[in-house]
Amino acid sequence: MWLYFFVVYFCGIWAFSSSRKHLLITLLSLEFVVLVLYFSMFFYLCSFNYSLFFVVYFLVFSVCEGSLGLSILVSMIRSHGNDYFQSYSVLQC
Repeated sequence: MWLYFFVVYFCGIWAFSSSRKHLLITLLSLEFVVLVLYFSMFFYLCSFNYSLFFVVYFLVFSVCEGSLGLSILVSMIRSHGNDYFQSYSVLQC
């Protein structure tokens, strides 16, 4: 079971590191990694009968991370018209 989570986690990391064209694909692969971490923590804490409050805190922070990513995506689309990384420069005001 843990090998499955390990392989899926590294597939998500590979997808995150290889997608450099669109911001939306990068955000989706990052959410996939967070979801795999959530399930692995949930199964780990349930298997040893620990409290699940940490999982709830992790879920709250992952939702905040997702909403911040979507707000950056909407801001980028409104200012540049697309979500390509090539059209966005940090040096522009």
